[in-house]
Amino acid sequence: MFCACGSKVNIVDIETGDIIHSIEQDDETEITVFALSDDDEILVTGSQALLLKQWDWLGNKCTRTWKAVHTAPVASMTFDPSSTLLATGGCDSTIKIWDIPRQYCTHNLKGSSGVVHLVKFHPDISQPQLFSSSMDNSIRLWDLKSSQCVSQLDNHYSLVTSLSFCPDNETLISSGRDKICTVWDLKAKKVKSTIPVYETIESVVLLPQELDLSNLGVTKSSTHFLTAGSKGVLRVWDASTATCVHSQSLPHLPAEPKVDMIGQHSLIHCSLVPIKSELVSVNVDRNICLYDAQTLELKKQFSGYNGEVLDVRFLGPKDSHLVVATNSPQLKVFELSSSNCQILPGHSDIVLALDVFRKGRLFASCSKDKTFRIWQMTEDGQVSCVAQGQGHTHQVGALACSKTKENFLITASQDHTIKVWLLPKFPTVNEKENQIVMLQATKTEVAHDKDVNSVAVSPNDKLVATGSQDKTAKLWDSENCVLLGVFSGHKRGIWCVQFSPVDQVLATSSADGTVKIWDLQDFSCLKTFEGHDASVLKVIFVSEGGQVLSSGADGLLKLWTIKNNECVKTLDAHDSKVWALHANKKDDTVVTGSTDSRVLLWKLSANLQSKRTQHY
Repeated sequence: MFCACGSKVNIVDIETGDIIHSIEQDDETEITVFALSDDDEILVTGSQALLLKQWDWLGNKCTRTWKAVHTAPVASMTFDPSSTLLATGGCDSTIKIWDIPRQYCTHNLKGSSGVVHLVKFHPDISQPQLFSSSMDNSIRLWDLKSSQCVSQLDNHYSLVTSLSFCPDNETLISSGRDKICTVWDLKAKKVKSTIPVYETIESVVLLPQELDLSNLGVTKSSTHFLTAGSKGVLRVWDASTATCVHSQSLPHLPAEPKVDMIGQHSLIHCSLVPIKSELVSVNVDRNICLYDAQTLELKKQFSGYNGEVLDVRFLGPKDSHLVVATNSPQLKVFELSSSNCQILPGHSDIVLALDVFRKGRLFASCSKDKTFRIWQMTEDGQVSCVAQGQGHTHQVGALACSKTKENFLITASQDHTIKVWLLPKFPTVNEKENQIVMLQATKTEVAHDKDVNSVAVSPNDKLVATGSQDKTAKLWDSENCVLLGVFSGHKRGIWCVQFSPVDQVLATSSADGTVKIWDLQDFSCLKTFEGHDASVLKVIFVSEGGQVLSSGADGLLKLWTIKNNECVKTLDAHDSKVWALHANKKDDTVVTGSTDSRVLLWKLSANLQSKRTQHY
């Protein structure tokens, strides 16, 4: 599988998910478009530098570089069925056709309006024709013998996104962002039918009649096609009756999503892999899913670009997985041994924080959508949502799970409150597919004058600590939410609070660049660690409570020995803010996540950290 990523094209082994090798531009300019020939031999890339490069991708070398002759970047590119002609559509409104073996430009087609974002050769090699679409929403048919536009097909009133030819080569199906698909008679050059699909469509795929697709409502007597668009599900349509005969059932998506949710799960690409009888789709988060073409059941997922990593936790009874929250409504669960990824939709806005219960199979997430969710992992590593809680009036920015039993949860919000939620005993997912339990808060307390940024539960479940933008941390009785005391001394807002696993102390980290250790009995400050040049975003206890590890907005990790106030190690780990920091149960490995999009694993030795061991 070939995936563009900045200045390179990654070639991925579908079985393992590993990047076999990368085709990379020497000048590191961004690749705007690429195409692979039908015989899988030739890869051509187009870049912002207005250059085209031909690659021997198996040998990982560039065999030819030439000027695209376009005056603006190439926006679209395709090979003809013979793998000898390449068409490039430019942002300069022109189309060039290149003879690849003979290495020259054969056609310069002018007349399009704006960016030519779609080019496609006629599948019948005896008909030298090219179809294109640009910003005027028309489909142009070019005769390559005369280099003239011989027809203009008009029916869409928004951007045309995809073209798919029927086996008779006389029928074309087009999709658009105007929520319609059009079936064209290419002989008469007229519309045969207009099919309202009620969502913006990015890809239309013709379903081959030789595949048994009866599970999808497909019959041999009619033409059927599949659409991928803003609703986030694959749907199958009968072209002759203009009806949807099958809609993919995905547990995280409602049958008819709300208007404000449409687009959050959008599919931006879909194509058929005939040799494997599979469909591949790409969503707006650049996550790639492989489906069985005959059932539309999910077979494999690949995680796309992480974006900013906001939180990360070890997961599983033996810390065999990582759950990662990025600036997305979807969570990602990685298996550490293989890097296999599960993508967990459910929230309707960005997930801000995570926490895991003691046994490692249950974990919680909270979001900008004002809710939190409880997730459960089966013995074979599959994760599903088992409960949801709502009641906060603003985004839920922090949460903490009970430590001794899996019986309660504390959430904290921008509405300045904390809430206590009692949890039922969840049946194992293995028994049967359970409905999501809706939870209600048992206690609500206005905790601070400003946003509550962090919340923690003590090792014995009797105390709760909160940290706020109002520069204070507070200690609460967990059962009744009674305020026990206030920790005052930070000069700016507090980002993180953490109980020691062994001592009666609390650690706090702040935007004033310090970490403080506080006595839980008299609320006095026992230690102050100074060394970060920016906000300290997270702090955790490691080495059985003898040290604290802090992460900052400066991208640094610092390891502090509590006894002698000494910073024993500074790690320049990330290029940007390190929001995520968590240690495993054995206390020998730490995971970090940053707004630089990277998740790193670190080994803890006796008194310092070794170099990173893995990178996601």
